[in-house]
Amino acid sequence: MTPRPYSSPARQADAQRTRNAILDATAQLLPRRGYTRTTMKDIADEAGVSVQSVHLAGTKAALLIAAYERTFAGDDGPHSLTERPAMIEIMSRPDADDAMGGWLDYVAHANRATAGLIRAMTVAAETDDLAAASIRDLGTRRRADLGRAAGWLIERGLLDPREREQATDELNHLVGPETYAFFVTTSGWTDARYRAWLDAALRGLLARSGPRPV
Repeated sequence: MTPRPYSSPARQADAQRTRNAILDATAQLLPRRGYTRTTMKDIADEAGVSVQSVHLAGTKAALLIAAYERTFAGDDGPHSLTERPAMIEIMSRPDADDAMGGWLDYVAHANRATAGLIRAMTVAAETDDLAAASIRDLGTRRRADLGRAAGWLIERGLLDPREREQATDELNHLVGPETYAFFVTTSGWTDARYRAWLDAALRGLLARSGPRPV
C-alpha cells in the first residue's frame, strides 16, 4: 500500500512563519545592502533561521521576487492582485470615487514600500537570468491586473469599452513603480505630492476616455 501523505496544520503553520521571516529579511536586506552583496547567510542571520532553511526557500532571485510580492500585496504567489482580500474590499465599495481613492492609496503605499526592492530587482536582472524572467512575468501579471481594473471602470460606467486596451496601457504607466521612482526618487517629490498627482492623472484619463455620447 502507498502511504498517505502526512500533513500537520501546525507544521504547515511553522513552515509558513519561517518562509515569511525569510521573505521579510530579504525585503529588509536587499534594498539596504544591495543584491550582489547580500548573501544567503546574511538573510538567514536577519531572519533568525538556518542557512539551509533559506536555500530550501528558494534561490536569491526567487526570494527577491517573492519578497516583492509579499511587500506589495501581503503574500507571495502568482495569483492576481484582484484576488487579494484588501483589493476585493476596495473594489467592492459601492461609491466609485471612494473605491478609486482606496485603490490609489493602496498603490501609492505599495510603491513606496517596494521602491528599494525594485532597485534590487533591476540590478538582479542584469546578472541573473531567473530574475530577469521573473521580472518580465511580474510585468505581464501587472498589465493583466490593470486590464481587470479597466474592466472595473467600464462596469462602473466610467470608461468607454472601446478604450479598454489604451486605458490599460495608460494605467500601467500611471501606477507603475517606474513612474513612482521618477517622481519621488529622481525628481524629489514628496509622497503626498505623488499621491495627489495620481488622483489628478487618473481623473484626467477618465475625462479623456470616459463613455462617449451615443
